[in-house]
Amino acid sequence: MRILPLAAGRAAAYNGGMSSPETLPGLDPLTLLQPRRQIHGISAVLLPFTESGDIDWPSLAAHCVRTAEAGLTPAVNMDTGYGHLLTPEERRAVLAAVRSALGRRPFVAGAWVTDTPGAPLQLDAYRRAVEEIQDHGAIPVIFQSYGLTSLPEDQLLEAYRQLAQVCDQYLAFELGPVFAPFGKIYSLEVFRELMGIPQCRGAKHSSLSRSLEWQRLQVRNQVRPDFRIYTGNDWGIDMVMYGSDYLLGLSTCAPDLFARRDRYWRDGDPAFYELNDRLQYLGWFVFRPPVPAYKHSAAMFLKIRGWIPCDATHPRSPTRPDSDRDVLRDIAQLLGC
Repeated sequence: MRILPLAAGRAAAYNGGMSSPETLPGLDPLTLLQPRRQIHGISAVLLPFTESGDIDWPSLAAHCVRTAEAGLTPAVNMDTGYGHLLTPEERRAVLAAVRSALGRRPFVAGAWVTDTPGAPLQLDAYRRAVEEIQDHGAIPVIFQSYGLTSLPEDQLLEAYRQLAQVCDQYLAFELGPVFAPFGKIYSLEVFRELMGIPQCRGAKHSSLSRSLEWQRLQVRNQVRPDFRIYTGNDWGIDMVMYGSDYLLGLSTCAPDLFARRDRYWRDGDPAFYELNDRLQYLGWFVFRPPVPAYKHSAAMFLKIRGWIPCDATHPRSPTRPDSDRDVLRDIAQLLGC
C-alpha cells in the first residue's frame, strides 16, 4: 500500500487567530464526551459533471437518494456542490431535481448571495434565496458573503434576525477563510447570540479548530442544549464524540460508511474507532491544501467506487494531479469499498 504523502503547508491553511486548549480556562474536552449519542449526519453532496462540462443530473439524483437511504440528510448547493460557481438558474434547477429525486425526504440547501469585496449586505437577495429553498421543502443554510461578514457585530446579528422572519427554520454557517475569501469565524459572543434566535436551529462550524468548536459546544450545553452544532472539520471528524453533529463534504465520498460509523457510536461498538480512523485517513488526503481542490478528489473517489461515470469537476474549480487516483484506490481498498 502506498504511504499517504504529508501535505506541505498544512498548518498554514488553518484560519488565523485560532485558540489552543491551554487558552481556554476551565474547558476540559473530556467533560464534553457523549457516548452512545445518536449523531445527526448531513452530507454535502458533490455535484457531478460530465466530460463536456455539463451537470450530470442522473448521477446527482442517484447520489442524493443513496445518501438519504444510508441515513444521512443530503445537502445541496453547498461548497461541495459548487454553489458559489453556479448561476441562480442552476441552483434552482438543482433544488427541483433533488426534490423530485427524494420525494418527501428531507434535505438542506445553501442560500447564496454572490458579491464582491466591499459590497453592501444584500438582504433582499438573501430573503429570496431562503424563500426559494423553502418553496422546495428544504431547510436553508445561510452562506456567508462579503456583505454579510463585513458588518459590525450588532448589524450582523440583526441580519440573521431579519432572515428569521421569512422562514420557519434555518442553519447558520461560519466558514474559515481557508475555504472561501468571504468566510469569517464569529466571536463566541456572536455565536451565543445566534443561539438566541429561535428559528436558527443550528450552525455549521468550519474553522478546522477543535478548540473553537469545543468552546461552542460548551456554550451550547449551557445556553441551548437543543441547538445543533454541525462540525465542518474534515480534519477532525471525531468531533462527533464531543457532542457535535456534522455537515461534511468528506462524507459525500462514503455516506454508507459514515452512517455505519455513526451507528457504531450509538451502539457503543468499539468498531467505531477503527472505521473513524480510516475515514479520517481519507479526509487528510482529500482535504490537503489547496483545500478547494477537494471536490476533484471526491469526484475521483466516487468514480473509483463506480458511483459516477466521470470525475470531471466544475470548469472553474481547481483540480488534483492524476497521481491522486492511485492513492485513492488504495484508501478505497482499505475501507472495503
